[in-house]
Amino acid sequence: MAEVIRMPLLSDTMTEGKIVKWNKKVGDKVKEDDVLAEVETDKATMDVMGYANGTLLYVGVPEGKAAKVNDIIAIVGKAGEDYSSYLGSSLPTTPATSPAPAQSVTPEELGATVIRMPLLSDTMTEGKIVKWNKKVGDKVKSDDTLADVETDKATMEVMGYVDGTLLYIGVPEGKAAKVNDVIAIVGKEGTDIKALLNSLQAPPSVPTTGTTAAVADSIPVSSSPVITHTSDERIKASPLAKKLAQEKGIDLNAIKGSGDGGRIIKKDIDTFSPAIVPAAKVETPIMVPVFAPISAEEGYTDYPNSSMRKTIARRLGESMYNAPHFYLTMEIVMDNAIAARVQMNEVSPVKISFQDMLIKACALALKKHPAINSSWMGDFIRQWHHVHIGSAVAVDEGLIVPVIRFADQKSLSQIAAEAKILYTKAKDKKLQPNEFSGNTFTISNLGMMNIDEFTAIINPPDSCILAVGRIKEEVVKKEDGFGVRNIMKITLSCDHRSVDGAMGATFLQTLKKLMENPVTMLV
Repeated sequence: MAEVIRMPLLSDTMTEGKIVKWNKKVGDKVKEDDVLAEVETDKATMDVMGYANGTLLYVGVPEGKAAKVNDIIAIVGKAGEDYSSYLGSSLPTTPATSPAPAQSVTPEELGATVIRMPLLSDTMTEGKIVKWNKKVGDKVKSDDTLADVETDKATMEVMGYVDGTLLYIGVPEGKAAKVNDVIAIVGKEGTDIKALLNSLQAPPSVPTTGTTAAVADSIPVSSSPVITHTSDERIKASPLAKKLAQEKGIDLNAIKGSGDGGRIIKKDIDTFSPAIVPAAKVETPIMVPVFAPISAEEGYTDYPNSSMRKTIARRLGESMYNAPHFYLTMEIVMDNAIAARVQMNEVSPVKISFQDMLIKACALALKKHPAINSSWMGDFIRQWHHVHIGSAVAVDEGLIVPVIRFADQKSLSQIAAEAKILYTKAKDKKLQPNEFSGNTFTISNLGMMNIDEFTAIINPPDSCILAVGRIKEEVVKKEDGFGVRNIMKITLSCDHRSVDGAMGATFLQTLKKLMENPVTMLV
């Protein structure tokens, strides 16, 4: 019997995954440990395995295209097997000729436990199955990890907390499921769960896109973006030629193929030279400069938003819309901080950065000004007794905020060591939820990118965020002459619902004193 491969849930915020590359094509033999495809999620590019032996009969999503979590992406079975019935059914075990589903029952009636996609972070709407650690028919214990689930922040373990046999997997590896969707069922071995699946309302069926032959023929063999042509005639070109044409911006309609039957091949792309229309001769006694004709085409590229980018857009859009921002900018003289950092790094077991010093200074200032260390809760303002500093880090997909917890109680060396570990994990997408949540104040530093000053959008649930620019030398008058001092500009964005201007200003004054006289942070 054929096996249906669905898009697995690989992160807690994943709603869809994009096929980066198919490692197998229709007709290939596959083994259960073969990587069928590489799938791009909101956090990383993951391998999708079919966990089935046989022949790849069907590929439902071409390279470069996305599929929603739990959508059918492939079918594996015996060579020549008719799989068309699976494309019109949400469950691979229900062929088109099967009888009507059994009457609905509850899990309790069958002695079964339904495992649903858990809520693993405060921003999570869905999760992607990175890996199933058990397969249907396996015995499971209450403390077994059933699956690894990727969220918008990290990869987490999902446990069933029940003993029994794994009877059903509702979301294949690489596919995503919304929070609270059914991902598995555990119960007694041999239990018939068809009626239960009917009562749980399995995901909607995938519409048939045509006959078996038509579906197979519609699958592209190249991961390059599709080139749109004005001609209705199908252009014959090799996958490599199409890819090269896309990269070079060449219209395949303009090329005459030298391959079999006029097929465009790599050589035709390499040797192609666009025709140049000579400029009309102007018969006039006035000398007119002649310019070479321009051979160029207008165009653009659309890049689909990753799940992380969607989450950033949603949360910060809500913050900017709901929280009335105001901004306070101040200059800090960094001469003493520069000298102190050099001395501290001579004895510190880890290198201390200016960002580490800012984290410590902000933490101490927040203890003196608890109104800044607060959150707007609608009917009340919550002042936090602890200080957890978020330090924004840029990654390829967007922005993530690792959190230094209880920063006011840690030494500069401790902060530096912890921050280094968190930044590395953030870039490797290995942060756990407790490492990127719970912030009470956030720092965003673009000084290393030579930005003088900027304003930042408040990172919920904080009331404030500090934007930090670069350290810049400026000439100043000193006594009878001139000298140079190092200046750093900082801008505090405040939520006016919970923080007033005077509160923000006094906080910045304390922060300025701490940074301009770093020894006070060590007392």
